[in-house]
Amino acid sequence: MGLQLTGIHHLTAITANAPGNLRFYTGTLGLRLVKKTVNQDDTSAYHLFYADAEATPGTDLTFFDWPVGRERRGTNSIVRTSLRVASPESLAWWKERLAGKTVATGEIGDVGGYPSLDFEDPEGQRLRLVSDGGKGDNHPWAQSPVPVEHQIRGLGPIVISVPDITNTETVLTRVMNMRKARDYASPDGQGQVHVFEMGAGGPAAELHVAVQPGLAPARQGAGAVHHVAFRAPDQEILHQWTARLAEFRLPSSGEVERYYFRSLYFREPNGILFEIATDGPGFTADEPLETLGERLALPPFLEPNRAAIEADLKPLT
Repeated sequence: MGLQLTGIHHLTAITANAPGNLRFYTGTLGLRLVKKTVNQDDTSAYHLFYADAEATPGTDLTFFDWPVGRERRGTNSIVRTSLRVASPESLAWWKERLAGKTVATGEIGDVGGYPSLDFEDPEGQRLRLVSDGGKGDNHPWAQSPVPVEHQIRGLGPIVISVPDITNTETVLTRVMNMRKARDYASPDGQGQVHVFEMGAGGPAAELHVAVQPGLAPARQGAGAVHHVAFRAPDQEILHQWTARLAEFRLPSSGEVERYYFRSLYFREPNGILFEIATDGPGFTADEPLETLGERLALPPFLEPNRAAIEADLKPLT
């Protein structure tokens, strides 16, 4: 099989309302705020990380807080983020919970082989709950407002939209060693969706590519996704990915030290930003597990600027 990505690592989206974002993802969706930090390239912006109780790689949904207008939806973008729950019964529970919070949802149905429920956050971030059948590890958070059996278990398939799959498929299969698994009709009636899997496969390790030539290109804004990251077990494997991208002459950022993980960024042929990130050292590198997310955490190279950074940030509550 050669060099393999092992699944989705995290997904980073954009909010223009950090306090509202925090309320929705912790209060409504019941995720744990596991890291409250800043965008390392723009320290005036929060970078908020939501995950399971143990901040496990593959469960992180993260947001940059930027004062921008709404996204213009379209192709050449990441268009829907799936979150895994344990069962179809959980989907029914969530449909009722979201309705009670005045969050509109679609109907529960099969999407790409999984029982699914579509909805959006208050800024139009497109989300999908999928049942993974309760397979694999699960780290529920005792302080979540959501009962253990219905809690979000982690990230599921990520859906991207491209006008032409030819070059994207080449990069996914030849460079990134993903496997073409199956196709299905897009639930919005616009084109076919092609499923590519990584590692052991399954909903935590799939990228779904919708081919939608009829759409105009998207423009990023609040409610958009900034990038998706894929898992590399450790730094040695990341070095191999860095060398592989160079071998295929695919431009990249080179390796970037993010302190909680090490990253490599590049764009697939339609301009969508991809990242490969290491599983470790993780979010307990600078905070105990019990108190993750309770204070502003800064990587060591930003710590000397703490006073200025804190003065520049708006309160989250």
